[in-house]
Amino acid sequence: MAELFIAKYMFLWVLALGGALFFPIRKLIWVLYVRRAEKDGPADEAVQSTLKRRAGFSAVLICFVFSYFYTAYLFSGR
Repeated sequence: MAELFIAKYMFLWVLALGGALFFPIRKLIWVLYVRRAEKDGPADEAVQSTLKRRAGFSAVLICFVFSYFYTAYLFSGR
């Protein structure tokens, strides 16, 4: 098991951490988008599905960048 914690498998850990963070971050961003959209009036299903896709795209970018830099820092040996 200890051989999984070497720099050779860093990209595996980036994907694992990014995948673990994706769903809660997407939900958080989606809720914030919907609350902001409902200030103008009730958001229907079409608007909510559009906002969910936008939240998913934002979550992928945020999670991948964060997990890459976090694992890079962990495996740098500092």
